Amino acid sequence: MPENDDRPTRPRVTLTDISSRAWEHPADRGALVALRQLKGFDFVLRKMSGLINQRAFRLQFLGSAIRVDERQFPKVHRLYTEAATTLDVRQLPELYITNSPVWNAVTIGMDRPFIVLNSALVQNLDDEETRFILGHELGHAQSGHALYQSLLLWLMRLTGAINWMPIGALGLRAIIAALHEWSRKAELSGDRAGLLAVQDPAVALRVQMKLASGGQLDQLDTTAFLAQGTEYESSGDLRDSVLKLLLLEAQTHPLAVIRAHELRRWVDEGEYTTIVSGDYPKRQDDANASMSQEARNAAKSYSDAFARSQDPLAKLLRDLGDGLGGVRDWVNSKFPPR
Repeated sequence: MPENDDRPTRPRVTLTDISSRAWEHPADRGALVALRQLKGFDFVLRKMSGLINQRAFRLQFLGSAIRVDERQFPKVHRLYTEAATTLDVRQLPELYITNSPVWNAVTIGMDRPFIVLNSALVQNLDDEETRFILGHELGHAQSGHALYQSLLLWLMRLTGAINWMPIGALGLRAIIAALHEWSRKAELSGDRAGLLAVQDPAVALRVQMKLASGGQLDQLDTTAFLAQGTEYESSGDLRDSVLKLLLLEAQTHPLAVIRAHELRRWVDEGEYTTIVSGDYPKRQDDANASMSQEARNAAKSYSDAFARSQDPLAKLLRDLGDGLGGVRDWVNSKFPPR
């Protein structure tokens, strides 16, 4: 880790009994609530995804990576337990560090998920930034994202096997595209969990800047980086709008500048402050979560995003909608319904 890690630990609010619904993006939360209430779904998924051998995955890392504990990577272990305490995670998933130059971390497994950090993150992030990453992955584990990500992996394998069936493959690709969209929203959920673990928006922003730059933070400017997100969302013409849709189609993660932009919006809109002030959904109420209400919340989230978007295609569609609304009003005024 970088040398500037001896700064005193700031006090953080322990979010006792916090439900994962507190940090889940509305579109992610709506899907998860529906799946959690679909009795037997997890059992069927486990049977369907037998090709994904989580025991083999764990043995692979047990044999080739470092399992973090009080004796191995003790500083990372301390940060991990502190992040878990802040998020009130009572059963810690196993944590491994594997040798890789790729800046990445992942939560793997269904019955007993475990977390893997690539060594590039450990070497290039300071304590607080590492705490954010650990909180992000703990958020995935608590939300059960690993279970549903397994469905995406299984379907992606399946689509290769039935590509000779055009109609079947098209239907499967539509499902996979929807799961990719869900996966991107799940990453935004993980970012929110990471922020709740570190409780410092500036740290969360630094992580996204480092992920985008490969760690060259001294060469970056926060205001300019955030401006990139605004420019990405609003610049260009309809060709750029279509290209952005194509770029995202097969992406499981949002782009770095968009992740920073979305997390900043979550803070600015006040939900983060409400949670750290102690007002958040509790896990004991998860079973009573309303599927219909979460579906409405998800729809509102997409509607709000569409309404505020400065993307040329979104603006065109809004203008067309306004124009059609005006035509409808004119028709109704000239030919009132009887």
